[in-house]
Amino acid sequence: MKIMTCPLNGPRNISEFTYGGELKHMPDPTTCSVAQWADYVFNSENLLGVVTEWWMHTPSSYWFLAERHTGSDEILRTFDPRELFDQRVDFAAPEAAQ
Repeated sequence: MKIMTCPLNGPRNISEFTYGGELKHMPDPTTCSVAQWADYVFNSENLLGVVTEWWMHTPSSYWFLAERHTGSDEILRTFDPRELFDQRVDFAAPEAAQ
């Protein structure tokens, strides 16, 4: 049985988690091109080595980050996203068409 340590709930069976994709810089949705947005949403680097990824503990709906080696599938560490993100970003609502 493979165990992953959730920063909120502690060690749990890997079956309790859902993979959320690689952590990557999000382009500004109000200024980026359609191609840049599609690249962000649909493509990944798929690198061999240590990658930071989004994971969710499904029973608690808690999202966190994990550093995982993609070759060995070893989880090196898990941590709360607040270690990287210190403020919330609220995007402006699109202006109503007149």
